Amino acid sequence: MVDILRRSLAPVTDAAWGEIDAQAAQTIKGNLSGRLVADFGGPYGWELASVNLGRVHIPEKKTVGGVQWGMREVLPLVETRIPFSLNLMELDSVSRGSKNPDLDAVFAAAEKAALFEEKAVYNGFKPAGIDGIVSASPHKPLQLGKKAADYQVVVERAVVAMEKEGIGGPYDLVLSAGPFEVLMAGDQRGYPLRKRIEDVIRGEIRWSPALKGGVVISRRGGDYEFTLGQDFSIGYYGHDKNNVDLYITESFTFRVLEPKAAVALTMKA
Repeated sequence: MVDILRRSLAPVTDAAWGEIDAQAAQTIKGNLSGRLVADFGGPYGWELASVNLGRVHIPEKKTVGGVQWGMREVLPLVETRIPFSLNLMELDSVSRGSKNPDLDAVFAAAEKAALFEEKAVYNGFKPAGIDGIVSASPHKPLQLGKKAADYQVVVERAVVAMEKEGIGGPYDLVLSAGPFEVLMAGDQRGYPLRKRIEDVIRGEIRWSPALKGGVVISRRGGDYEFTLGQDFSIGYYGHDKNNVDLYITESFTFRVLEPKAAVALTMKA
């Protein structure tokens, strides 16, 4: 029986499928953080089309023939597909024992897939009705300094801003690549900077390719909700005598339940 991914129709050996799946999973996992800072639900599979918002929209014309009516509000899942092509001879080489097949196209597609999800979580995706953690936050963004030694003070200010709103911890600190590297390098003080900041947030330090600076996020629970329909999967489009056309797909949505539970961090120009 052919499923929606149509993998059984592809001229790809089991060994090659295993290599493709493994490389895609490794790349995607290394570029995701949004799922880790929100309440996570799923995967629920292709059948899940929307999330119940628990509300009813009442139109201006409230009755029809004496009948009151309203529309239940839902948030639809967004489904993504990122196409890519691989050389069939190169894939066959996996079954011949090749340890370094050319799978650059898999890496590129996997990075795009992860980046789309990350951008939706942090910056929102209006066509799908998704508000992002950073874009929804009402707090005034705090500026990261160029020196690693300045980071702890900024993070402390972010935590205080949320605590003033009654939003407790623990908190996670998520940074873009540049600030993350600065923080990991640390400063000249004896006690490692990373440890000092972890003592402040009592949570994890992560990185995301979707950010331009960073964000401090409460991990107390109940503030953000990530719903996964179909997890990242690789499907088959078609092939010719030289190449096979594949794609990476997933379905998900994201909800901001408490916008005040995050403070954005910006970088100096």
